[in-house]
Amino acid sequence: MQRVAFIGLGRMGHGMAGRYLDAGFTVTVWNRNKAKAADLIVRGAQWATSPEDAAIDADAVVTMVADDEASRSVWLTKDGAAATMKAGTLAIECSTVSYQHALAMAQELRNRGLVYIDCPVTGLPEAAAAGKLTLLVGADPADLERAQPYLAPIGSTIRHFGAVGTGTVFKLINNLIGAVQIASLAEGVAIAEQAGLDMRLVAEALATGAVASPQVIRHSRRMIDRNFSGASFTAALRHKDAEYAVRLAETLLPGVPVSRAALTAYDKAKAHAPDADEGQMIEIVSRPK
Repeated sequence: MQRVAFIGLGRMGHGMAGRYLDAGFTVTVWNRNKAKAADLIVRGAQWATSPEDAAIDADAVVTMVADDEASRSVWLTKDGAAATMKAGTLAIECSTVSYQHALAMAQELRNRGLVYIDCPVTGLPEAAAAGKLTLLVGADPADLERAQPYLAPIGSTIRHFGAVGTGTVFKLINNLIGAVQIASLAEGVAIAEQAGLDMRLVAEALATGAVASPQVIRHSRRMIDRNFSGASFTAALRHKDAEYAVRLAETLLPGVPVSRAALTAYDKAKAHAPDADEGQMIEIVSRPK
């Protein structure tokens, strides 16, 4: 029976770890807060006392943590997963990290005889729990082939962008575009409110018109209603992704003013309510000056 160590049980990671249980894997889990693992343990997951403990005898180690610092901690510290992983073990990074971090991790783990692929994901927590995420992969083709049995339980679509790091590049692009859309949507909704438009009609028009991207459809009604229940992506996380994306963009393009403007908007959103749903951007835009 294949053994998976899953590290990081947040909104996305919890559902992903559950998918490995559903698929019949032997699953060991670790999270900073053990309470988040309680129902997984009831379902058959084994609790580990550290990432190092989780990775013992694993065939693949999958991480879903917040940022570069958290990734480095769960892989490379003295009780990190890499300390006990067997040579040739797959290290599957599903976290959204910076491009330079993905490259550095790939090199460090390769030097230890491990196989690192970057595999950030897109999709909401419901998709994670249903195994219907889209996986954005950077890997050598042979490594991706080896990883297929460990990717199938969590994703319905695999997009292989090329060598290690390329999956992360696209994820940062994707989330940067999302940041631009949500920031501009908040301003548009606020303008419509101030102009006295029928906001029911505005919501319908936004959701069915030419600008109706999934982000606009998801957030326009929530912003208009000021209903942010069921939060799935926080202002702090979007800010982090936008910051990583702008950092990468500035090494490739002479100027990215729209991207920088979105990052500035999320600077304010993060300062206002870092752990709140990012749709609350509307509250910042529309509040009295």
